[in-house]
Amino acid sequence: MATVSQLKSARPSHSGKTQTLIELAHAGVTFQSRTGDALVAVEDFNLRIQDGEIVSLVGPSGCGKSTVLRMLAGLQQPTTGDIWIGGGRQRRGFSEVAIVFQRPTLLPWLSVLKNVLYPVRALRRTTAADRSRAQELLEVVGLGDMGARMPHELSGGMQQRASIARSLILDPKILLMDEPFGALDALTREDLQLDLLDIHASTGKTILLVTHSINEAVLLSDRVAVMSTRPGRLQELISIDIPTPRSHETPAHPAFHHYAGRIRDDIFGPNARSRA
Repeated sequence: MATVSQLKSARPSHSGKTQTLIELAHAGVTFQSRTGDALVAVEDFNLRIQDGEIVSLVGPSGCGKSTVLRMLAGLQQPTTGDIWIGGGRQRRGFSEVAIVFQRPTLLPWLSVLKNVLYPVRALRRTTAADRSRAQELLEVVGLGDMGARMPHELSGGMQQRASIARSLILDPKILLMDEPFGALDALTREDLQLDLLDIHASTGKTILLVTHSINEAVLLSDRVAVMSTRPGRLQELISIDIPTPRSHETPAHPAFHHYAGRIRDDIFGPNARSRA
């Protein structure tokens, strides 16, 4: 089993040749109401994400961000278009994709370590290597001494760290995150944002993050995908050219305000900043 140091990988360079790991081509979802009316949630959505990238998905409330995430997770079948993961059409499974929700959803009757191991237990008998891997992941997320604790003994931020460790136990290629820090207080949220960058540096996973926070998207992302109002389409894809590693001081970088303003204009219109 790989050690933490062996898991380390550099943040991808967009100037070099990279592999497309996720592709949505003309993907769309239409829901049918009980009265027979059609609601087009996402329409003609096109996006490619490279191996090792962090991409944030932002847009107006109700634009279909979570629907896109659910399509990639296999929780929602596209009505139109195609999805490829790792070069395979409609290819899914726990080894391909893991998802972290807004709330931790830890099992209260299991210890933190056993919660991290739960996906393994659901698929096969737990081995010593699995337990070692789980402990390693707890170290990566800063909970190395918390494995024997019960979920109620942890703060909200710690519980979310444990959820992230659990999502990585089967070594998925892709980590989908649906407002993972939205239920946390502001200070904890800031800490976990930087923790996520550390986790990304330690694992090299491809991350797609749904967030309502423009600043969070700029801080964390290699690129930000801005969606239009419903039916959600890709309105603009913005590369974030801000030096790494990023820190609590990054929002003071002049380019940070440029990117945040550009995204805000896309979502709210060019007069949004003057109204704020």
